[in-house]
Amino acid sequence: MKGGGKLPPRIEKIDTGDEIFERGRGSGARIISHAKRGFPLWKVRAVPHRRVPFGNGVKRVIKRVAKCCCLFMVLALTVVPLGAQQSPASAPSSSDAAQPEIPKGLNDKLADLDKRVTAAQSAGDNAWMLVSAALVLMMTGPGLALFYGGLVRRKNTLAIMMQSFAMMGLITVLWALVGYSLCFGGNGPVIGDFGHAFLRGVGADPNPDYAGTIPQMTFMIYQLMFAVITPALITGATAERMKFSGTVLFMTLWFLIVYAPLAHMVWGKGGLLNASLGGKFPTLDFAGGTVVHISSGVSALVCALYMGKRTGFPKQPMPPHSLVLSFIGACLLWVGWFGFNAGSALSAGSLASSAFVATHFGAAGAAVAWSLAEWIKNGKVSALGAISGAVAGLVAITPAAGFVGPMPALVIGFAAGAFCYFMVTRVKAIFGYDDALDAFGVHGAGGTIGALLTGVFAQEVINPIFGAGKPVGGLDHHWGQVGNQLVGIAFAWGFALVGTLVILKITDLVTGFRVTEDQEQEGLDVTQHGEEAYYLDM
Repeated sequence: MKGGGKLPPRIEKIDTGDEIFERGRGSGARIISHAKRGFPLWKVRAVPHRRVPFGNGVKRVIKRVAKCCCLFMVLALTVVPLGAQQSPASAPSSSDAAQPEIPKGLNDKLADLDKRVTAAQSAGDNAWMLVSAALVLMMTGPGLALFYGGLVRRKNTLAIMMQSFAMMGLITVLWALVGYSLCFGGNGPVIGDFGHAFLRGVGADPNPDYAGTIPQMTFMIYQLMFAVITPALITGATAERMKFSGTVLFMTLWFLIVYAPLAHMVWGKGGLLNASLGGKFPTLDFAGGTVVHISSGVSALVCALYMGKRTGFPKQPMPPHSLVLSFIGACLLWVGWFGFNAGSALSAGSLASSAFVATHFGAAGAAVAWSLAEWIKNGKVSALGAISGAVAGLVAITPAAGFVGPMPALVIGFAAGAFCYFMVTRVKAIFGYDDALDAFGVHGAGGTIGALLTGVFAQEVINPIFGAGKPVGGLDHHWGQVGNQLVGIAFAWGFALVGTLVILKITDLVTGFRVTEDQEQEGLDVTQHGEEAYYLDM
């Protein structure tokens, strides 16, 4: 500088104690140390001076650091949770290896709990099935016995009731000897075998082919009750003129030749018409539309035609002697039918509930339809018509009970009530056959229309009998099932027609089938059993 004087240094360091600054000869200053004595970054501040020309750079550094921190936090909050969710799938071996091993004691407790749950389910199902078996037996006696007993003339009351009661004893013996084995033994297409003859192998263990949660003994006794009532239904057509000895022989042969093969074909493993166990023509028959009602109804018609009319029919009036007995019997049949149909679910689950509801709705619809038809024709509704309609509805809903919902059940019942009324009042009069108690008009006709309509209204959502997701009936657009139903109906009709004719010939040759005219006039109570139902002179 001019004058030779000593100039101050271009840069002056200023120590404030906490921070060190450099000041030039200008008016600005810049930071050279942000933390002299270990002070954190957040304590750094600029000296309040006129201006800090280097402060813009510091701000840019701070902003970049802040942006980096924000970006890191966003990545941490998004990527890390996703990685945690995907880690089990991406590295199953490591997660499996990290999973703690269940102690042996806990495994034993879980196994014991599973056994207890299975036992509880089995106990519940078994209880329901035993009650159902009792309900079905109640349908024969006293239900059918009272129903038929009230419809005949007074002099034949005990005879018709005795025929129903005799089946409870006779068929039970045959069932224990060979009947159960012929119906549910083996896996043949037409008839069973003798594997379970004398109830061999039938005990507490379930038979998984038929009912996996109840003892086979329970399944056996339940199916016996169907075999008991079926031949008893035939006696409605032969009422007031069939010999008791002929009844015993005929029913024995009919059970072995007609019922047992049909039961195996429809319900037995490998049966030709079985829908769930390998049948060639899978026919839907939940509780016996073909096996019980078509077979007995058609056989009843054959018997009525073979025996001929009762003496004095149709010129002589033959009204029921006690509609009160018939009314009580019909009510017992309605209640017992819940065991007949809902019990055929073979468990106490939702399918039993569905069948229970369908049974009731079908009976109600038919009772209303028959009563309406009678009201339109005669101007009044009779008690006999109402109970006959209810039974017709119960018959028709039997094959469909476990396959249809409540509304289709009403439709089936209504159709059965109208159709059976037509068969009893018109068709019977046109052809002139003497079906004394309308066994064919109710059971044969009702069973046929019920089996056919089952193929129309059956649904997979109610009972996926062919497998989950597979259509069952017409409402599922599986109209081919109607064809299968027709095949099953044809088999039932054919077996009943041919088998009954053969058995009638054998019975007529051995014991005779019909009582004499004098015995018929006197009444079967006295001539066949030596007693009377009513002693009114006392």
